[in-house]
Amino acid sequence: MEFVNSKLTELLGAKNVSADPIVLARYASDKSFTQSIAPSVVVNVQNAEQVEALVKWANETKTPLVPVSSGGPHHKGDTVPSVPGAVIVDLSKMKKVISINRTHRIAIVEPGVTYGEFLDALRKEKLTVSMPLAPRATKSVVGSVLETEPRLNALHQWCFLDPIRCVEVTWGDGTRMYTGEAAMAPMNLEQQWKKEMWQWEAVGPLMLDYYRLLTGAQGSMGIVSWASVRCELMPQAEKMYIVPANTLSALIDFAYKTLRLRFSDQFFIMNRSQLACLMGKDAKEVNALREMLPPWAALVGICGRDFLPKERVAAQEADIAEIAQAFRLKFLPSVPGLNGSDVLKRATTPCEDGAYWKETYKGAFQDIFFVTTLDRSEKFIDAMYKLAGEAGYKRDDIGVYLQPENMGTSYHCSFTLPYNPDDRKETATVKKLFEKASNEFASLGAYYMRPYGIWSRLQLNKDAQSYQALQLLKGIFDPNGIMNPGKLSNN
Repeated sequence: MEFVNSKLTELLGAKNVSADPIVLARYASDKSFTQSIAPSVVVNVQNAEQVEALVKWANETKTPLVPVSSGGPHHKGDTVPSVPGAVIVDLSKMKKVISINRTHRIAIVEPGVTYGEFLDALRKEKLTVSMPLAPRATKSVVGSVLETEPRLNALHQWCFLDPIRCVEVTWGDGTRMYTGEAAMAPMNLEQQWKKEMWQWEAVGPLMLDYYRLLTGAQGSMGIVSWASVRCELMPQAEKMYIVPANTLSALIDFAYKTLRLRFSDQFFIMNRSQLACLMGKDAKEVNALREMLPPWAALVGICGRDFLPKERVAAQEADIAEIAQAFRLKFLPSVPGLNGSDVLKRATTPCEDGAYWKETYKGAFQDIFFVTTLDRSEKFIDAMYKLAGEAGYKRDDIGVYLQPENMGTSYHCSFTLPYNPDDRKETATVKKLFEKASNEFASLGAYYMRPYGIWSRLQLNKDAQSYQALQLLKGIFDPNGIMNPGKLSNN
């Protein structure tokens, strides 16, 4: 171990290498049910050159690397080592917003940039970025887009991987390259900008979309040192409306028609428990909101940007209200206990540090999420409620969040199971329910597009050919199996 630390110190500097047991313990586990394994060393990298040198050293010594870009706490198990002796590669100190181009609506960021920092930088150029739902304060923008987290404005998501474009990556074999449009010129961004190349097009080099191999891979293919992200003009006028309903089925046709006609910007559906957790500041407020809110609600945001912003909002207000009326629903700016503008602000703003909204109610939670279609979501919800009843878990505590993706072609279906981490019985109940429900959903046709933990086995076991292809690609880009081994495949 002394030799390892000495070599890493030589590569990265003493202040960027730590074997302090307290530091190692932070990365040995997270807030999921993943088995705890302590890394051997934690290193902080400052630039792509250090990343490349580190990966080459890891290949020489056959040392596992686990990339981490977001700050804690983590909740999915992807940053916990799966094997002993791993080195955590902490990218959170890479904080540069390298460039912002308003004309082309593209920005390049390093992996340590959080959503709060990114939004502050974009605001100066009157730009914004499509957001996941109220991300935690320490969430990395690059980590989020590589994880393909669902965006609130599905109608502007041209594929599941949007808004990511080009990346700089060091593959598991130590090869560093640019992808997409950036790969069509020398590896120097400033030289590319002089040629009016702005890292906008994701395709390439040639006809292979290399960036697709990195998305959803949990750091098992390579380490990204910057990514270009498609941005949007900052809204000049915006409103959010609430469409309450007693059942989810009452909202399905409304959702399909609204999205098919290309209306709305933000659009998502929640049950009262999830909406109360999103909006409540503490457990008392969450419980009070649950008593007032409708059982289900569609949240519909409308934005007007540079051209006739107020007129655009007004026109869509009238059209969406007419659609709601056709399905005997109400299109309301507020409901008892809740104002649409407050929901919009909460949903599109990163959480305060240490105050992640999913932990508001009981202090801890476990998510189960996958991709399906809206018309099939009710069978998963019924199954979840049935399993919860059998496990002795309160049905009313289950949060349900349905987010259209990829222009509304499919839906991110998420169940949140809050629990008290100090209550051993409740913790054990949620762990058992999580495992049983995950297996049940797989049998019902859930697609674990982001296959963390046991979902990897459940999803890949459905398709032997895809699993073999994944192992083949892993062998090409990471021949020594050093990149986050044990995630996604056995390599």
